[in-house]
Amino acid sequence: MRTTFITKPLEVERKWYVVDAEGQTLGRLSSKIAHVLKGKHKPIYSPNADVGDYVIVINADKIKVTGKKMQDKVYVRYTGHIGGRKETSLRDMMQNKPGFAVSHAIKGMLPKNNLGRKMFKKLHVYAGPDHKHEAQKPEPLTF
Repeated sequence: MRTTFITKPLEVERKWYVVDAEGQTLGRLSSKIAHVLKGKHKPIYSPNADVGDYVIVINADKIKVTGKKMQDKVYVRYTGHIGGRKETSLRDMMQNKPGFAVSHAIKGMLPKNNLGRKMFKKLHVYAGPDHKHEAQKPEPLTF
């Protein structure tokens, strides 16, 4: 008689990957990174457990987008006060917070619950080519 394999948190081996975002398209790169953060690339994947790996994204300021998204894409937030809606275009966001566009896109592709927030903590985004995770010996991840 076969039994269903249940993933236990202590049995999960987590790897560290580094992804170079230079010249990559924002949406396509984000969906592949979300796939790794969820752990869907592993045979022990379980939708109710966090089995994903750590991902470091470098050169987030050098991503590209298609069409007129650089001018037309707008990030909206609300301050909580009357008339407090703030809009920022992708071009302005890339100048002020270069890694925000990548992390925001990846966060939107993860589950909207405690498990998704736990997965999102394993993402590290850096605008330049340097990162502070050399001690973890990250492997390059290419798509």
